[in-house]
Amino acid sequence: MCVVRLRGPLKQLAGGEADHPVDGATVVEVLRELERSRPALDGWILDERGLIRRHINVFVNGEQEREDSQVGPDDRIDILPAISGG
Repeated sequence: MCVVRLRGPLKQLAGGEADHPVDGATVVEVLRELERSRPALDGWILDERGLIRRHINVFVNGEQEREDSQVGPDDRIDILPAISGG
């Protein structure tokens, strides 16, 4: 299982837990499983088409990745919502 680390409001939606072990072969499979196991996250990371929302950044082992990127059991996926302000 890879570990998904949530930050900011996503962490709060997931019950305050930052780290979540999740199975999946690609980034999108892992994110779907995360949303399935944590229903409060549903729709916050993936849109209705199953794509990562524009304001969400996904990093696998420190490198920004997209939906079809492969992941392994020792990978760490960081999910960071974009920060805006003025």
